[in-house]
Amino acid sequence: LTLGVRGAVFDEAGRVFLIRHTYVKGWHLPGGGVEVGEAALDALARELREETGIKLTGPASLRGISFNTRSSRRDHVLVYEIRAFHQLAPKEPDREIAEAGFFPLDALPEGTTGPTRARIAEIVEGRPAAERW
Repeated sequence: LTLGVRGAVFDEAGRVFLIRHTYVKGWHLPGGGVEVGEAALDALARELREETGIKLTGPASLRGISFNTRSSRRDHVLVYEIRAFHQLAPKEPDREIAEAGFFPLDALPEGTTGPTRARIAEIVEGRPAAERW
């Protein structure tokens, strides 16, 4: 089993934070793999700091667990909703992240992946999380 975390970070205006990697197409929720010996929430906090410059200042709510066969035949992703945070600094491009920022829900950037759109809709609409990514 491999385990990943993704964070749906919503600001006070209701916009969601998305990233575009340098090594894979599309816009995604920030996140990454849970390391050996690391708790899922610790991995989420680490990935948010690294990929977005965002620091959690309150609880992150687990909104779903999805089986992600796009990565492997044994990958699961925990999706968290985040509304309590502080952005330490605007995210500048680096080796891993080409672009990042907050986007209105009705104006997500072109290339936002289907699974990313689906996870955002599940949270915003209060629907159960899909079993498959």
